[in-house]
Amino acid sequence: ISFSEALQHFQSAELSESRAKVRAPGHRGVLAALLRCLRGPPRLRPQLRGEQELALAMAQCALDDSERVHMRILQTIYRQLTRSRLGCPRYGEHWEQLGFQGRRGDSIPKIHLNLPWSSSVLSQLPQPLPGRRVFQLSFHNASIPVGFQNFPFCIMSVNITRMVIQALREERLSRECNRRQQVIGVLNDLHAAAFLRLFRLWKGQHGTIADAGLFLKELELSTKKKPRQLLKSLEAYVSR
Repeated sequence: ISFSEALQHFQSAELSESRAKVRAPGHRGVLAALLRCLRGPPRLRPQLRGEQELALAMAQCALDDSERVHMRILQTIYRQLTRSRLGCPRYGEHWEQLGFQGRRGDSIPKIHLNLPWSSSVLSQLPQPLPGRRVFQLSFHNASIPVGFQNFPFCIMSVNITRMVIQALREERLSRECNRRQQVIGVLNDLHAAAFLRLFRLWKGQHGTIADAGLFLKELELSTKKKPRQLLKSLEAYVSR
């Protein structure tokens, strides 16, 4: 499935339960609200609020085996990451190639879709796999070889997705979204940019699982405080 087709599906889907979660009121203290007014990020323009809500609702959308589009997305992720020309069964050990691991020994990718990041990010970088796991991934099997020390592929993408969504929710990306007059495009690029930064950290410092927490802390700070810097790094990478 293409990115545009996947996006059109979610644009036309009801997503009522997911939207209700997004619209649930938050609880902010008076001091936090005052600090935000004084020195916080700019607010997202009103015309972009609908796209922001759609993105956050998609992040709440659980994988549905009965939904054909969801299954096509899952197959696309598998085929592009493994370079396979063939599809694969919904359940089985073949998902371990991407770092998925089930609770009972079955390798079952039960993820939150967090789309349309799948096909969009995959079109820019060969490695990132968007999506959040419903259950905990273990470090034992969540790795994929990328030419050096085995890389905790799915674990890292899970965390990057969480960071990007949280940055959007906290309006840390409003300045860039306002500048580009879009939300989902910014999210796509920031996910790819953060993954590229992680790849460079891991390769440059010969990273191991023991370094993962430190790298993730740096990434979380960058996605919140320096998203434009990450995006510029991605632009330079793609242009080469």
